[in-house]
Amino acid sequence: MTDLAAIADYLAICEVKARYCRTLDTKDWEGYADVFTADLILDTRPAGGIITHGRDEVLRMVRASVETATTCHHVHSPEIRIDGDTADVVWAMQDRVVWGADRKAKMGNAGHTGFGHYHERYVRQDGRWRIAEQRLTRLHMDIHHDPEG
Repeated sequence: MTDLAAIADYLAICEVKARYCRTLDTKDWEGYADVFTADLILDTRPAGGIITHGRDEVLRMVRASVETATTCHHVHSPEIRIDGDTADVVWAMQDRVVWGADRKAKMGNAGHTGFGHYHERYVRQDGRWRIAEQRLTRLHMDIHHDPEG
C-alpha cells in the first residue's frame, strides 16, 4: 500500500466515526445505520450492557434507548491499524446523555457523562469503510441527578 493510500484509508475511517457521532446525536437513524455492516456485533458488556448482533437489532436497541435523550458523543486520539480491507481502531471517547422525561424514572437519574474507549473493527465493503464490531469500555461515569426530584 502506498503512503497516500494509507493516509486516504486513515482519513476515511476517521470520517466514518465522525459520521457515527453526528448521526447518533442528531437522531439521523438512516445515516447512523449506514456506518455499520449488516452483521454488526455491538458489545457493551464491559460498560454494563449486553451484546447485540446485527445492524437492525442494534439500531432498534440504540434508538429505543436514546430517541428522546439529548446526546453528545466526542471521540479523539484514534489508534488505527489497517491491514488490507480490515482495520482495528481504538478511540478515546466521552459521551454526555440527558435522558428524556420518559427514561429518567427507568434509569434512576437525569443522565450521565461517560469516559472510556470504543474498540472497533472496520471492514471495507464496496469501496467504503464500515464498523463491523464495536466494544464500549468505560473508565469513569459521572451520574447526573435531577435537581427537581
